[in-house]
Amino acid sequence: MSTTAELLKGAAELFPDEVVTSAHVRHLDLPFGAGRFALITLDNGFDHTKPTTFGPASLANLNTAIDQVEKEAAAGEIVGVGITGKPFIFAVGADLKGVELLKEHKDALAIGKGGHEVFKRLGGLAVPTFAYYNGAAMGGGVEVGLHCTYRTVSAALPAFSLPEVFLGLVPGWGGCTLLPNLIGADKAVSVIIENSLNQNKQLKGVQVYELGIADALFEGADFLEQSLLWTASVLKGEIVVERPVIDRGEAWDQAVAKGRFIADSKVHGAAPAAYRALDIIAAAKNGDLQQGYDAEDQALADLIMGGELRSGIYAFNLVQKRGKRPAGAPDKSLARPVTKVGVVGAGLMASQLALLFLRRLEVPVVLTDIDQERVDKGVGYVHAEIDKLLGKGRINQDKANRLKALVTGVLDKAEGFADADFIIEAVFEEIGVKQQVFAEVEAVAPAHAILATNTSSLSVTEMASKLKNPERVVGFHFFNPVAILPLLEIVRGEQTDDASLATAFAVAKKLKKTAVLVKDAPAFVVNRILTRFMGEIQNVIDEGTPVEVAEKAVEPLGLPMSPLVLLELVGPAIGLHVSETLNRAFPDRFTVSPNLAAVVKAGKRGFYVYDSGKPELDPEVAALLKQGDVVLTEEQVRERVLDAVAQEIGLMLDEGVVAEAQDIDLCLITGAGWPFHLGGITPYLDREGVSERVNGKKFLAPGVASVPA
Repeated sequence: MSTTAELLKGAAELFPDEVVTSAHVRHLDLPFGAGRFALITLDNGFDHTKPTTFGPASLANLNTAIDQVEKEAAAGEIVGVGITGKPFIFAVGADLKGVELLKEHKDALAIGKGGHEVFKRLGGLAVPTFAYYNGAAMGGGVEVGLHCTYRTVSAALPAFSLPEVFLGLVPGWGGCTLLPNLIGADKAVSVIIENSLNQNKQLKGVQVYELGIADALFEGADFLEQSLLWTASVLKGEIVVERPVIDRGEAWDQAVAKGRFIADSKVHGAAPAAYRALDIIAAAKNGDLQQGYDAEDQALADLIMGGELRSGIYAFNLVQKRGKRPAGAPDKSLARPVTKVGVVGAGLMASQLALLFLRRLEVPVVLTDIDQERVDKGVGYVHAEIDKLLGKGRINQDKANRLKALVTGVLDKAEGFADADFIIEAVFEEIGVKQQVFAEVEAVAPAHAILATNTSSLSVTEMASKLKNPERVVGFHFFNPVAILPLLEIVRGEQTDDASLATAFAVAKKLKKTAVLVKDAPAFVVNRILTRFMGEIQNVIDEGTPVEVAEKAVEPLGLPMSPLVLLELVGPAIGLHVSETLNRAFPDRFTVSPNLAAVVKAGKRGFYVYDSGKPELDPEVAALLKQGDVVLTEEQVRERVLDAVAQEIGLMLDEGVVAEAQDIDLCLITGAGWPFHLGGITPYLDREGVSERVNGKKFLAPGVASVPA
């Protein structure tokens, strides 16, 4: 049996580029004469922008620190051991860059065992141990504290979570076993399963305390000082920490059942991590910790060698890295300053855009429309949203007054736009209307002003074709709801110049959007893929497959909502319009569903009614549907839909709509909420064999979102 040190040394050799965390031990005399105390501080030597992580060499450093304090504890030289982090960061878990490199199941198993062997020692010392969660704590950072006897948390702590299930792992260094034994299965399922699958929801310091994960809560300013005073009182017996008795009866089983229900509703059995975590939580009911740790090791190793985690890490890297450095964007030094923004239109989309530009750029924003009533309504919407932010305490009165003063509305474009640097239109999706608007704006706007269009499917080149300066027109396609979905498709028309494009990217960055450069092709990226996807669903319904079979067929993808619920969100009329646009461009692949046209003509908002709280086919819609007699199974529907999507993505890459398959995935994750565990879509199509069946090759190179060969 190899020792922990040997295990970690072997793992470290597989991971030469680790950002190594050191574990400094210092000694101090506790207040009130409570005795000599050893404090371990985790620090990787960088500021808070590079959070502390645990790779093999970092675990080895912590192991060495524990060697030292173990001897001191055994010799009676210290009365306790504490562990804390550098300013603003406690620790954020395993170093995922190392996980990506692993090729063998045994190496993955070593990572799990290594973490357990080190962390477990904190619970086995001859003196009590204390974790002081002073800053952000995630994954292994949370787990190292769970192995301690006591925990305190800072009220200023901004983010605390066990995000593993979100990425395709399980909390594998004690989280699945220790947390339910500390706070009960129900609360543990909320933290490990529900929060994780809810877009990796974070807890704040107060919630960590209220859940019972921490035994004491202190203000951020003097957090460590207060924690040490509290520690002294605990060690002297003046404070006795009482924890609730854990219900190991039916409540435990019900909590696990609740977790399975949540996992089913989010991933529909398509991603294994949540279910593996629930199995371990279920088994932890008997309180046998070592049995739990062994199960965590096994689950961790299996998942590390599976496609879901690799897709999850790939998706995470796309959003965190590629999303911040857009492929193909011009040099940022070419960007021009934007000191005033114009918005053509004052409807809901235009008003949402005005609010976003106002909040992020904090420059004057002026709306125009065809009558005063609409202009007033648009400005009124922005003012009301600012009041909501004020009411929630997100901004103060001074900021609210300042923002309100910056937004105005006028009827005369010449008056509104004469000194604007960036003007965006959000008017009706009709090429003639857009061309007319741009002609009017060009006549009054300064020569350097960017003219941006929020079109979802029309040609930016055609829109600019009648202007004197078509080079300053750029597509700036937001996704609804604008405040929530991060994606911004930036479309380069045939004439668009680098300075205009660079300015568009600079503005996108200030708006905190994930910008992707897209070629001026029909419906760009997200709407083209979704329309092909939805079109195939509608085709099988039109041909005769029951609506519920067609909807259920794509459940294994674990999408945020079913296709027809999505259609309701987008609006059937917009869905029909986009399918007509794409049908004109690619009549061989994009159909216009007569049933959808009938639903739109009848003025229906969607296919469903929600009388029982659950979606049920609207009887009036059912009466409108004219179906053929070809009935497919769920598997046949799924195959048809995925084949269509794989074909479309292949064609889009051939056409150069985006630089690489990675950009398609980035668009679907940030613009349509496609799951991290799929990695967007292309890793899933590769993994399921669809890419090769349809296009004769995979979209991604081996090891990009899969286990390296």
